[in-house]
Amino acid sequence: MLNALHRVVGPVLRQAARTESRISRGHMVQLRTAATFRLLEDCLEISDGGKRMHFNYVWLRDHCRSASCFNSATHQRSLDTASIELTVRPQSSALEHGQLVLTWPGGHVSKYSLSWLAENSYEERKTASEQHRILWNADIYQNANVSTVKWDKFMSCDNELKKFLQNYLLYGIAFVDDVPTTVEATEKVTQRVSLIRETTYGRMWSFTSDFSRGDTAYSQLALDRHTDTSYFQEPCGIQVFHCLRHEGTGGRTLLVDGFHAAEKLRQRSHQNFELLFQIPIRHEYIENTDNHKNHMMGIGPVLNVYPWNNELYMIRYNNYDRSVINTIPHETVQRWYVAHRELTEELRRPENELWVKLIPGKVIFIDNWRVLHGRESFTGLRQLCGCYLTRDDILSAARCFGLQA
Repeated sequence: MLNALHRVVGPVLRQAARTESRISRGHMVQLRTAATFRLLEDCLEISDGGKRMHFNYVWLRDHCRSASCFNSATHQRSLDTASIELTVRPQSSALEHGQLVLTWPGGHVSKYSLSWLAENSYEERKTASEQHRILWNADIYQNANVSTVKWDKFMSCDNELKKFLQNYLLYGIAFVDDVPTTVEATEKVTQRVSLIRETTYGRMWSFTSDFSRGDTAYSQLALDRHTDTSYFQEPCGIQVFHCLRHEGTGGRTLLVDGFHAAEKLRQRSHQNFELLFQIPIRHEYIENTDNHKNHMMGIGPVLNVYPWNNELYMIRYNNYDRSVINTIPHETVQRWYVAHRELTEELRRPENELWVKLIPGKVIFIDNWRVLHGRESFTGLRQLCGCYLTRDDILSAARCFGLQA
């Protein structure tokens, strides 16, 4: 039995007949002409210029793109994964015109482009970023001279929308200028980008410093840097602000690239960085007024990374709403405070602070999973409107323009 298995799927060596090219998240990657593959007992191995990629046989059968297994019109799998034998092995293999051809027991044939296999290998994903970003402090952002888009062109020209989305993806913030100073116009400009996420604060909100809600934001006090809705199990993706009018002084908006600060921490103290993504803590919002009663709770680490490549994708930092810390063992809690303090010190470095005066007509979009915001105290009447947007839809819009997101 074992000898038969070796005869069927023992080491088989094949060489690609030509160079395959593939587009990988916005850049071209070449597969070498000498790319080879071997069928091992438990997986298929592709070697390309000293780099090895491994593909489990069940995975290969599950990812067959034949018409009976995959609906190319809807991009959905038709094959029932549970029907695949967990001991499945290909009966034969071949290379035809840059494609790997596997024949399975029962006669089913699967074809895979070598470029598609390389693109989707674990080894490739482990070294590639999911989204290209430019990490910034105040000088880096200001020296980049990031262009803003104008309301009239933004609302009618897809190239302007693409430029806006590229700025948002790279820096985590983007602006639209010359927007009419109404809630209705602000709503229209947000809907050009994504869908509005309705929350306990409503759909579109407009507020002044009247303490109408049980939140410090509804005051004239300064607010330290923070991310919003940290007390949601899934914090809101995009924060939108539009200052409709301000008759007074102060009130500048503070912006800090949380990813820039976190990467500085990773470089200086990898153990502290790891501690902040390994330990979940609670954030909480308790509101008990005449008109509003809420008790929101979200649980998650301060930093969130993808486990396959350790790429940072979300920071949840809000010292106002952080709840009682009771999810950290006694022997670890002191180390967590040390790590949190080191991150806080980096977030509060003056060189990392970008101060922006929001004036009527200027709408700012903030990646709430990346960029922290705050404000200085102010006097007089200051009216803001805005909303939260869904993260999935703005990333979908970017991908439809061919942007890496």
